[in-house]
Amino acid sequence: MRRSMILATAAVMASGLLLAGCGSDTPSGDSTESGDGGGTTPKVGVILPDTKSSARWETADAKYLEEAFTAAGVEFDIQNAQGDVSQFQTIADQMITSGVNVLMIVNLDSGSGKAVLQKAQAQGIATIDYDRLTLGGGADFYVSFDNVKVGQLQGEGLAKCLADAGKTTGNIAFLNGSPTDNNATLFKEGAATALGLAEAPDPVNLKGQTATVDGAEYAVVADQAVEKWDNQIAGTIFEQMWTENAGKIDGVLAANDGLGNAAIAILKKNGANGTVPVTGQDATDQGLQNILAGDQCMTVYKAVKKEADAASALAVALAKGEDTADLATGTVTDTETNEEVASVLLDPEAIFFDSVKNVIADGYTTKENVCTAELEAKCTEAGIS
Repeated sequence: MRRSMILATAAVMASGLLLAGCGSDTPSGDSTESGDGGGTTPKVGVILPDTKSSARWETADAKYLEEAFTAAGVEFDIQNAQGDVSQFQTIADQMITSGVNVLMIVNLDSGSGKAVLQKAQAQGIATIDYDRLTLGGGADFYVSFDNVKVGQLQGEGLAKCLADAGKTTGNIAFLNGSPTDNNATLFKEGAATALGLAEAPDPVNLKGQTATVDGAEYAVVADQAVEKWDNQIAGTIFEQMWTENAGKIDGVLAANDGLGNAAIAILKKNGANGTVPVTGQDATDQGLQNILAGDQCMTVYKAVKKEADAASALAVALAKGEDTADLATGTVTDTETNEEVASVLLDPEAIFFDSVKNVIADGYTTKENVCTAELEAKCTEAGIS
């Protein structure tokens, strides 16, 4: 009912409007009326989370969203909160005041994200959760990847890499994403299921359990979340894991490439890189380079352009008061409210040494970005042309 009311309001605001096709990554509300979220032109506000947890937010998401909004002739304001909750809230207030019709956010945590979404909704502004679901936030739409499947691919990937290395027994460590990020919970759930561990790992600590995959058995000797996905903190945590286990860690389930790279740095420090499989996510240039070098066994590629295109299509339709009935492909359950949220969930892809070329072929990055002089021979071996 609330979504129908929002769409009806948006349709009224959109009637008779003159479309203006400009955008910026700084506040750009001068050409719209401020106050109640009902500007004179369609305008979308996007708040991205940071630049530390993953390079993707600036190198991919911001770029693809800007391209889509520009092509649609919709004003936009894309800003990055740089991991600061106060800054996140300030940006949201500025966007609401500037007259955005639609607010799209990647929350830093569900609590602060919920407050922002509800403030926007009170002003009649349509809301979209992008990449991360804000628990209890009641967003009109959620656009992301199947995050449980992301974790499953990581768990299956780690098991494959251990088996390929001839390790049917050994110790594994979980280096998880931020405890305030619902996606991190879903990644861990998927990985745990793939490894035959607890079906609902959160808030259960997996340390002490045994992963059983195709007859192989791996003891979970460490399981810890990394606050704010901070790579520096991840390095400190993994070094502690390594020390506490006297270097007897045979595999690392790292939730993304940044955390994986932090673990690899410690492995290099101890002369163990290349012998301990490490997982990742986001198919960053660094992650792909680590795979080619043999220091990381796999990553998960999420075609961010598809995610950005799906989210921007929803945002543009909402801002213009157009029908969105055919844009959502399913629903997800908000575990805090038990309400269904209209959603678009895309499929991720596991990337190993011989499929790094797929990421480049898809246009997500380039050979020049990945294939440094040191990796030239490895790129040739991996079929990258």
